[in-house]
Amino acid sequence: MRRLPVYFVLDISESMVGENIKKLEEGLNNIIRTLRQDPHALETVYVSVIAFAGKARTIVPLIEVASFYSPKLPIGGGTSLGGALYLLMSELDRTVVKTTYEHKGDWKPIVYLITDGKPTDSINGAITKWKSEYVSKATLVAIALGTFADISVLKQLTDYVFILENTREEDFKKFIEWVTNSVKSQSKSVSDEPTDSANLAKIDETLLSLSKGSDETHLADPNYVILTGRCQNNGLPYLMKYVRDIKELKLQDFAVDVTQYVISGCYPVEGDYFDWSDDVSTQLKVNTSELLGTAGCPHCGNISAFGMCSCGGIMCLNGPGDVVCPWCEKEVTFSSGGDSREGFDVNRARG
Repeated sequence: MRRLPVYFVLDISESMVGENIKKLEEGLNNIIRTLRQDPHALETVYVSVIAFAGKARTIVPLIEVASFYSPKLPIGGGTSLGGALYLLMSELDRTVVKTTYEHKGDWKPIVYLITDGKPTDSINGAITKWKSEYVSKATLVAIALGTFADISVLKQLTDYVFILENTREEDFKKFIEWVTNSVKSQSKSVSDEPTDSANLAKIDETLLSLSKGSDETHLADPNYVILTGRCQNNGLPYLMKYVRDIKELKLQDFAVDVTQYVISGCYPVEGDYFDWSDDVSTQLKVNTSELLGTAGCPHCGNISAFGMCSCGGIMCLNGPGDVVCPWCEKEVTFSSGGDSREGFDVNRARG
């Protein structure tokens, strides 16, 4: 039986932390569960998962649907789309069986690239290689989650570029159903009427749409502020996520919109967060006057996850006193009081 290879290339950068990464994990589970119930997919579909943040790695090699188990997705800093593309091309060369005079190889692979950000690595070389050597070898479907993804880059890779503007639970479930139905449709197509053309499911235009992109550029996702901290007690990392909130400030004669960021959660991440992160320093800052709220440490339960050492590292605290910074390993003293109205700059992640 000829195989239909399906590759999921998933963005696991910091802005995906929390509900987004959970929905992606559950969505992948639902896709596999449904495919196992389809006789055509069960016979033909083989699935692989490539994840990328600052680094790109294959976390599930190409395997038949019946034997596939959805992985726990990690989180890392950065969005190495170029690295992900190079890894994908290497995997296509290594795992896809080519047609020879003696036997027919695999069907044309399908790649679902899902990202919510802009590349933070060099992308031009990977795009050139993809367009010159691989664009005819695989069908690439790119899905942008939200409005911050770099649509112009995605359009250089494929004509199938869609945007899911709302990642609410109901919309995300519909999106996962669309992906599942597209894979089922393609598996049925190659089983009944062999073809290498893409056979995507019908699109709900209220859910997924083609985007023209934007000329506006940002170094960091304007919808979120992500701060990286470490537990003072065990050194494990965590991510504080703030969501943009625009409120109207009414003055005597006019009103202005004021942008602030409200805490949405503080999430524990594993020590491999640093293994998945790149080493690029962005020097991006945010002033604490723009941030509303804080949270406790998700690892040890300290009352505040927002203490900053003179080295710039963020750590958790349980009140004033002397502590050892888990970043620079120097002793630092925190005192109570101070003018809470005065903000200070802290390092932010790119999201």
